[in-house]
Amino acid sequence: MNKIIGLALIVVGTVLLYFGYNAYNSAASEVTELVTGSPTDNAVWYLVGGGLAAIIGIGMLLKK
Repeated sequence: MNKIIGLALIVVGTVLLYFGYNAYNSAASEVTELVTGSPTDNAVWYLVGGGLAAIIGIGMLLKK
């Protein structure tokens, strides 16, 4: 059961990283980064959430 949850977290993490990457490279994010010096909050949250989900999923797969 843990392996299935781990795989699901890896898939969810990958999808979130994809959306975060697209949000980071969007025109709105680039304008916001030009003005404020940091990307939009949505892009950052997608990237952080996707990375955490993927890391937790990998950890669950490697745990015996």
